Amino acid sequence: MSALTIALQVLLALISILLIMLILLHKGRGGGMSDMFGGGVTSSLGSSGVAERNLNRLTITLGVTWGLIVVALALLVQVNVDS
Repeated sequence: MSALTIALQVLLALISILLIMLILLHKGRGGGMSDMFGGGVTSSLGSSGVAERNLNRLTITLGVTWGLIVVALALLVQVNVDS
């Protein structure tokens, strides 16, 4: 196992944990699982529009990065199997 593969696996684990936390930080849209656990209570003390947009951008960026790392790891495994 190469150092690149190990580094990508560690990075993938860290990004996975970050994605879980970021997704849980999102405001519930109502009518779903978030209402069941008390997320249905709306308050004006929530995050502002700018903070919500930045959270969305960060989540999307990390999601795309996560996907690229998965593809890179798959290609590395395929190259190692073929050789």
